[in-house]
Amino acid sequence: MSESDAWKRAAAEIAVAEIEDGMTVGLGTGSTAAHFVDLLGQRVAEGLKVRGVPTSEATASQARDVGIALPAIEDIDQIDVTVDGADEFDAELCLIKGGGGALLREKIIAGASRRMVVIADHTKFAAPLGAFPLPVEVVPFALSLTVGAMLNATRFVLGREIDIKLRMTSDGRAFVTDGGHYIMDCFCERIEQPEALAMALAGIPGVVDHGLFIGLAAKVIAAGPEGVQTFGA
Repeated sequence: MSESDAWKRAAAEIAVAEIEDGMTVGLGTGSTAAHFVDLLGQRVAEGLKVRGVPTSEATASQARDVGIALPAIEDIDQIDVTVDGADEFDAELCLIKGGGGALLREKIIAGASRRMVVIADHTKFAAPLGAFPLPVEVVPFALSLTVGAMLNATRFVLGREIDIKLRMTSDGRAFVTDGGHYIMDCFCERIEQPEALAMALAGIPGVVDHGLFIGLAAKVIAAGPEGVQTFGA
């Protein structure tokens, strides 16, 4: 296991220890969340009874493999806690998410949860946000018009031009989300006003959602060479 994976797993171990019998748990997407799902499956094998709500088809497949019960989403009326990773987080617990391409479902599940707990390695801390490209999920129709509006919005908020690129797969095709949308990666470098940028992007027809998660995370558990640090409560 790499040093980075060891940090991710250490954060996941803290989070999984907080899961109690009978909880309904949102299951995040990505390499860090995968450690949590694996560890939660071990606790289920030991007798813990929980229901999982996956944020992607990939997470759903992993959860089934480790024995986590996945009820139909229509049968879920309350999610006790969602545990997910982040591509970046700051001291105010604002996040950039969507590197794994599941930002829309991740935001829906996080928004329906009583608490969102983020697990990460220490390198994900950023002040300000923006070194990691901001993913924006868009409908394929009239893509050039949507991108033009995104360029105008980011120029207005950030005060400078940025690059926006269509996310591609390794075989040269446009990346398609589980919802059938595209991902545009916005190379902002610095996002000094994440709330303003979030509002500007959300108002663009053609934008389904963006990877700025503001006011959703209750706690971030970050692990690194100095141990585990907790932000929030």
